[in-house]
Amino acid sequence: MLKTKTFVKKTRSGRVMKIVREHYLRDDIWCGSEFCVECKQESPVLQKDACIESNLCSFPHYLIPDTNVVLHQIDILSDPLIRNVIILQTVLQEVRHRSAPIYKRMKDLIHDAEKNFYTFTNEHHRETFVEREQAESANDRNDRAIRVAAKWYSEHLKNAPAAEELKIVLLTNDRGNKEKAEKSGQMAYKCEEYIKSLIANPELVDRLALTSDDNAEITGSKLLFPEHLPLSRIQAGIKSNAFLQGTFRASRDNYLEATVFVHGEGEESREILIQGLQNLNRAVYQDVVAVELLPRDQWVAPSSVVLQDEGPKDEDETDETENMLKFEASEAMLKPTGKVVGIIKRNWRPFCGMLSKSQIKEATRHLFTPADRRIPRIRVETRQAAALVGQRIMVAIDGWPKHSRYPNGHFVRNLGSAGDKDTETEVLLLEHDVPHQDFSQAVLSFLPKMPWGITEEDMKSRLDLRHLCVCSVDPPGCTDIDDALHCRDLENGNLEVGVHIADVSHFIRPGNALDQEAASRGTTVYLCEKRIDMVPELLSSNLCSLRSNVERFAFSCIWEVNHDAEILNTRFTKSVINSKASLTYAEAQMRIDDAHMNDDVTKSLRGLNKLAKILKKRRIEKGALTLSSPEVRFHIDSETHDPIDLQTKELKETNSMVEEFMLLANISVAQKIYDEFSECALLRKHPAPPPSNYDILLKAAKSKNLDIHTDSAKALADSLDVAKVDGFSYFNTLLRILATRCMMQAVYFCSGMDSDFHHYGLASPIYTHFTSPIRRFADIIVHRLLAVAIGADCTYPDLMDKQKLSALCTNLNYRHKMAQYAQRASVAFHTQLFFKNRGILNEDGFILFVRKNAIIILIPKFGLEGTVFFQNKDKPSPSLAFDEGGPTLTVEKHTFSMFDKVKVTIGLDASNIQHQKIRMALIEPVIPGVSVAAPEDGPEAKKAKLDR
Repeated sequence: MLKTKTFVKKTRSGRVMKIVREHYLRDDIWCGSEFCVECKQESPVLQKDACIESNLCSFPHYLIPDTNVVLHQIDILSDPLIRNVIILQTVLQEVRHRSAPIYKRMKDLIHDAEKNFYTFTNEHHRETFVEREQAESANDRNDRAIRVAAKWYSEHLKNAPAAEELKIVLLTNDRGNKEKAEKSGQMAYKCEEYIKSLIANPELVDRLALTSDDNAEITGSKLLFPEHLPLSRIQAGIKSNAFLQGTFRASRDNYLEATVFVHGEGEESREILIQGLQNLNRAVYQDVVAVELLPRDQWVAPSSVVLQDEGPKDEDETDETENMLKFEASEAMLKPTGKVVGIIKRNWRPFCGMLSKSQIKEATRHLFTPADRRIPRIRVETRQAAALVGQRIMVAIDGWPKHSRYPNGHFVRNLGSAGDKDTETEVLLLEHDVPHQDFSQAVLSFLPKMPWGITEEDMKSRLDLRHLCVCSVDPPGCTDIDDALHCRDLENGNLEVGVHIADVSHFIRPGNALDQEAASRGTTVYLCEKRIDMVPELLSSNLCSLRSNVERFAFSCIWEVNHDAEILNTRFTKSVINSKASLTYAEAQMRIDDAHMNDDVTKSLRGLNKLAKILKKRRIEKGALTLSSPEVRFHIDSETHDPIDLQTKELKETNSMVEEFMLLANISVAQKIYDEFSECALLRKHPAPPPSNYDILLKAAKSKNLDIHTDSAKALADSLDVAKVDGFSYFNTLLRILATRCMMQAVYFCSGMDSDFHHYGLASPIYTHFTSPIRRFADIIVHRLLAVAIGADCTYPDLMDKQKLSALCTNLNYRHKMAQYAQRASVAFHTQLFFKNRGILNEDGFILFVRKNAIIILIPKFGLEGTVFFQNKDKPSPSLAFDEGGPTLTVEKHTFSMFDKVKVTIGLDASNIQHQKIRMALIEPVIPGVSVAAPEDGPEAKKAKLDR
């Protein structure tokens, strides 16, 4: 059957177009039930033996949730107890339109065979399709479509053998929808009353999301926050420039401060400063908000206070700490300041954390403290509080009424005991949105069948380079070897240098489940003791890994160069290689340095190292930056997997050697794919920082009477090279660490969507990522583009679609950033483990930053940063005088400046099990009332109270 709808549409140019929409209806769509004998279905999803026991529904039944139940009660639907659920096409379409994360979760539930979730395409079924009536809203029409589909199911299954007692239960929290369903003879319940009736799992009640009625009931009567403006008024305000739209970014160091990042059309992006609870107005980190700029005379400077929310507060309690934010600031320091007037889009997700000690007398209501300090505490109702003490749990926010200091939410699931390594790893992966589930069978089905080998057919399209003396150089324990190198003399006196990269794109073909999963994950995430692979281990550690003495497919970039490292010729080819050695950086360095070793691998390494030094010198002369960041390496106990040693990473010449040729390959490939595909090349750029980013660097240098020029990368590089202080050898490293903090994030982009290609840090006009396809999906796309460019593979539509490529780049940039944060969190956790049983250590450090009430110190030995506070709510505070211009902090007549050397005690503060941290306390210089005495003997004294 066919329904046709015709309407006219006026284009921007004024033309009137006639548009015809055809809607096909069928009468052969299956119901999905095992009870049914009418539908000719081979493997029904809704099973006879999967019905839930309920006091309310003591008979076999199927559930049909409406859209709002799916959107707000997805945690309930995800529970293993809930089975035999019919998801209507109407509901799925609405959910897809309103929430991408919940739509993905729902699709996962539908694909889970054990859940018995069946998608019924009611919009294309002859007997369940409903047309929108005149004056009927789209929402009312959809509610009616859901009721019609539920009624059809009841009628359809009524006469099925063995289905006499089977009922269809409509779950809805809409009072009007429920009444209309009951009026037509259907069985309908509110989600809450149905869940409370279940016999098997009373804890499921904790997962019920609060409705707007529940939120109103829990909160007090005192108005704590301004009313949020309705969306219609917000949209009108944005259009008239009365309001600005941006992303809310809460501060990690100050819970009373945030910025809103505003993207403006035709103007530079900018940040609006928000200070104080009233102005923050219930916005949560990453929400899209509407902001009203305050008059210029109300603008303030960013606070220099490190201010963490140390405990829950009552609804009526005033936050006196807001007074700490205020200080006299010069006109130049003031920033555009605003207040949040409305929420455009909530970006809430389930948050990991722990229950706080309840401040409310009722036994079931508690406060939850998130692991991420940028997220406010959440009020939850749970009957499991006693069992959840000391446990990491997940909680979702349901709403934040204007009468409540904290948002309301519900329990999602228990993750395990706090402090347990597996639990803490799970928390950091969830908090940084790192996909870490096992690869599905659908993904694994696209892996090559084993045993795998290279065939004669494969060799026809590849260059045979198995005779070359190729070797790889990587960190110790590396099993996902992406790259290998060779260098040899040519008969004409020149040199041939090759970079050979794992040909992952041979195994991952466009569009299949393996490709989609790799694109979604974006990158491999390296934690201290484990790796979260982007692709299954069969590829990452075996078939794609360029291990020694095995034949592997590669994508090779080969140059002919002279002895001055000038490129005379470049070619790209798919190849087959057989690496002659898999070396660590230390092993490669030892070969180069040992005059007695003259085998082919060593000679190749010496040639590469010599050329790399020339390449690096030339790159630095062009303005490439050599920055610094303290990185640490843990030595892990093979049995307990605890860190037994911690040291800063030592870089050797061979690290630089590999880096230079990877950079050269990336630049060569970037130019090639851009020449061939100017509109759809995937490139990587590093934007130049805005001048304001350098403020702290310039102040730090000026404090030592040095000038840093930031007009260009070359000027900055030259300034850093000559920035030295007599008798202070570590000064230059500190300055470079600070310069790293000033940099912008490098990002992937589509060449057809941007005009600025420059890579600031590398001083290169064009750049991409080609050399790590096992661990970065961007490199796989670049391989595909390069393969098409040299005629080694065919193209496909998405590869040439710049809109889709740009959307992919957005995801890759997000995944790359979150992977970095997860890796830092893993280092922080393992640092805590390292110090757990070591008591208190005394170490030298340098002041990196000076704040109004604290100094932030770097310990070079451990690559560790910590904060020494000079205000403690339990003790009288010393006299403090902060000078933003320096910046300097005078404590009891002693002045602290950036880069000053200090001595501190370091120990693990485990008093807050949720936020265990490395606590530092000052030993030298000695300041009355601040410095610590020698720690008492005994493990308890060592672990506990450090004087701030």
